Amino acid sequence: MSELFPSIPKIKFEGPKSDSPLAFKYYEPAKDKDSLRFAMAFWHSMCAGGRDPFGDPTAERPWNSVADPMEAAKMRMHGVFELTEKLSMPYFCFHDRDIAPEGASLRETNKNLDVIVALAKDLMKGSPTKLLWGTANCFGNPRYMHGAATSPEPKVFAYAAAQVKKALEVTKELGGQNYVFWGGREGYETLLNTDMKMEQENMAKFLHLAVDYAKEIGFTGQFLIEPKPKEPTKHQYDFDAATCYGFLKEYDLLPYFKLNLETNHATLAQHTMQHDMRFARDHGILGSVDANQGDEMLGWDTDQFPTNLYVTTLIMYEVQKNGGLHSGGLNFDAKVRRGSYKVEDLAIAHIVGMDSFARGAQAASRMIADKALDKLLDERYAGWKSGVGASIRAGKESFKSLEAAMLDAKTANPSDFGLGSGKQEYLESIVNRYL
Repeated sequence: MSELFPSIPKIKFEGPKSDSPLAFKYYEPAKDKDSLRFAMAFWHSMCAGGRDPFGDPTAERPWNSVADPMEAAKMRMHGVFELTEKLSMPYFCFHDRDIAPEGASLRETNKNLDVIVALAKDLMKGSPTKLLWGTANCFGNPRYMHGAATSPEPKVFAYAAAQVKKALEVTKELGGQNYVFWGGREGYETLLNTDMKMEQENMAKFLHLAVDYAKEIGFTGQFLIEPKPKEPTKHQYDFDAATCYGFLKEYDLLPYFKLNLETNHATLAQHTMQHDMRFARDHGILGSVDANQGDEMLGWDTDQFPTNLYVTTLIMYEVQKNGGLHSGGLNFDAKVRRGSYKVEDLAIAHIVGMDSFARGAQAASRMIADKALDKLLDERYAGWKSGVGASIRAGKESFKSLEAAMLDAKTANPSDFGLGSGKQEYLESIVNRYL
């Protein structure tokens, strides 16, 4: 197939002084691709057309005029390889229905998927682009209006199981390093018609069945759950990192799952992304990142390309403290704005996102090497390393012994307790300095 994006050249690193929109300023592919592990989201970059609730698609893409859905699907698969190679982006990821159209039956749908997967395998032979993860779209079709694994109808559960079975098979066939579960409608709109306990038990059963089948077919990739607090369902069972951890622990799924965290999802849960990443890191379940950002003035998932250096720096701080993302990566689950309809806009959006994370990684690395935040953190909790603090931590104290220690102690001022300043403003200035 001839070049689909002839106006997009191979993007080169030109350094911070470059003013070219089609050049990297901070991301150096040869040096950074293994540590940053960027991935292109098939659903946004190849499939999103710029439609919104108030207007028709705007995006100019080479497959827009192709009437045959399978021919358009083949063009999009060629497109993702061409664009990732030009951007020196090592990975892509997809939902099953992104890459191949649904047929009149599951059998026909699976045949469509097999055709496109065969094409992807062929393209991979001559390309450095690999599959970061696959997943199944168990939320878009009307059959999933009440959920998939949590549907009140067993036939929907069964269909979703069959769909995930196939998605697991093709993810393995393409060498995918992870498999993601995003419960796009696994939740409820009202408790008046919901058996919440049954739905969560069924979701756990579904995930156990997936674990069993992965073992059966020899899929050794990492399973990931992607938290999201709301939208499309008012209350999602995968609300945030802490909720997912509690669910995984309750249903004996912790050995098999980590989290794929998204910046815009964290903000919808009224968290910072650093909060969810710190929780996941502290509990050993930080697996991968959907690299985007939201609009703080809007209450929904806007999936914008990441440009906030403060946020990307603190994300990379947590990633590096985690020893990396291992089999996970930084997936650009982000779409260009509706008015950015040219192919060049799509390339530029990825460039600025990659540069933002590369710059954030550099700042985070320097902060960690200098122990810029660690020193003050150690000072703040120093009281727990000796005296009564160490004794409490060691389990040697009781309420009685602690009361005895406090009965005659001076307590008029914060300083009587040894309380130091929180130094929040100073700490924020440190981060600014490394930026």
